[in-house]
Formats: sequence, structure tokens, C-alpha cells
Amino acid sequence: MSNEPRKTTILQQELKEKLLHYLDAPCILPTAIEGLHLVRREEGGTPEQCFEKPLVGLVVQGTKHSFMAGQQYVYAEGQSVVAGVDMPIASYVENPSHEHPFLFVYLYLDKKLLSSLAMEMKNALPPRDEESPGVSVADADTDISEMFLRLVTLLEKPDQIPFRAPMMLRELHYLLLISPHGNLLRQLNTPGTQNNQIVQAINWIRENYKTPLRVDALARQVNMSASNLHRHFKLLTGLSPLQYQKQLRLYEAQRLMLIEHERASSAALSVGYESVTQFNREYKRVFGEPPLRDMNRRRTLSGLS
Repeated sequence: MSNEPRKTTILQQELKEKLLHYLDAPCILPTAIEGLHLVRREEGGTPEQCFEKPLVGLVVQGTKHSFMAGQQYVYAEGQSVVAGVDMPIASYVENPSHEHPFLFVYLYLDKKLLSSLAMEMKNALPPRDEESPGVSVADADTDISEMFLRLVTLLEKPDQIPFRAPMMLRELHYLLLISPHGNLLRQLNTPGTQNNQIVQAINWIRENYKTPLRVDALARQVNMSASNLHRHFKLLTGLSPLQYQKQLRLYEAQRLMLIEHERASSAALSVGYESVTQFNREYKRVFGEPPLRDMNRRRTLSGLS
């Protein structure tokens, strides 16, 4: 046991060297391994907002503050974080610099793989506590740190990725299920649990976000009472179902304006708003500025202008 912290420190140092090799400037780098991203940040400043899919991340250097599922989380070097459901995230990095950048590696989770593994492991698992938010932060054990290092190292052998990456990703998902994050991931990905019913509700909203949402009809669809759906939905995501749909619409409208250069009025109608005035008001409430001003600022920052 005494060698565990030392081994973790060595793994973190090796990961740091590899990330700095790939990331000589601030960016989020998608890799040849599906879902695996490498991150370098050199500026703190205002929180960055996004609507993320389920993921696991490992802090390699620095400290990050994130507002997720209605709560504030702080995770630092040597810690891993799991966001178990699709949700809006606002985050900032603590005092990064060019000499000491924030370094992070993350992987989008495969929900089908988690569900399959959770079912295979069902008899060996302890009872689940379902009264928790959809986020988990824990010290990264050596197995998970080593798995991330192996994946990043595999990038050096691109011809081997199609054959080795699927096996390694399956192993990482298994390790997550038996880690401190496992309780949350089993709740969310085992059919029959209340939290899995919420995941089904989230999936429905994501696929039908443009259409008007009736919570009582959604509750019947996932075999829950409306009050139970509302309570567990807010516990997992920090939002009510209606608030969740509204945020989905706003983030999709933002994408349409930023990437596809749609006008604000067109983007508003595309995502299901009937009133452009209401869209402008709600957009400013979430993102801090009206759509046009926000677009100009984002394009300037990203060099898209």
C-alpha cells in the first residue's frame, strides 16, 4: 500500500510530459481515439459554459472549479471527475499560466457499454444509494491513472488504435464501475433504477427538445409520478425538466448562430421558441449578454470573426 501514492505521482508526471508534448498552446484537442480529448488552459477569467455529454476526466496539473448539477465542485491534480448525465456545466481554471498550464484529459462515456458491464456485474455489486447528484469527484486510483496514460501513449501508434483502443476503453469503463465513481454510474446505467428512469427522461428531452414538454406525459412515459420525476430530475441535473429543456434550446441556438451563422430570430424559431423577444430575454439570463453581442465576443475570442 505504501507504494500506491508514489506510483500515482509517477503516472501523473508521465501523463504531464505526454500532454505537454501534444499541447504546445492552449486548446482542446480531439484525438484519434473516439471520445478522448486533451486539454491545455493558460487563462482563468470568466467561467466557460457548455452542455456536456457524460464524461470522465482526470486533472493532470492545476485546479478547476465547476458548477454542475446545482452544486459547486473543485477538483485538482490527481483527482478524477465523472459527470454521469448530459448537463450544462460552467467552469473556470484556478490561476493557470503559460509556465504552469492547467492540463486535463477526458473521455466521453459509452452509456451502452456501461449498461452492459453493469448488468454483467449485477450480482457482485453492493446496494445503490440513489439520493445523489449526477456528479462524482474522487482521488484517481493508480488503475484509472494508468489506463489514461496507456490511452494517451497509444496515440503514438495510430495503426494500432482500431484494434487496441476498444479493449482499453472497455477496461477503463469497468475500472470506473468498481471505483468510487461506480455507485453513481451503476445507478444511472442499470435498467430498473429510478435514476435510470431519469436518464430515459433526459434522453427523450434531448431528442425532442423542440416540441412543447408536458411533464405529466413524460412521467408516464418513464413510469414515474410527476412529483417523483421532478424531484429526482432536479437532484441529478440541478434543473427541473422544463428548465433543462430551456437550456438545451439555448445552447443549440448558440451553436446555430456561432457555427452555422444563423440570425438570432432564425435560431430561436429553429429550436422551438415562438417568441424571439422571450428567446433574447432568456438567452441574456443564461449567457450574460444578448445573442448578437455574445456572438461578436465569442467569434473574436475564437478567431472566427
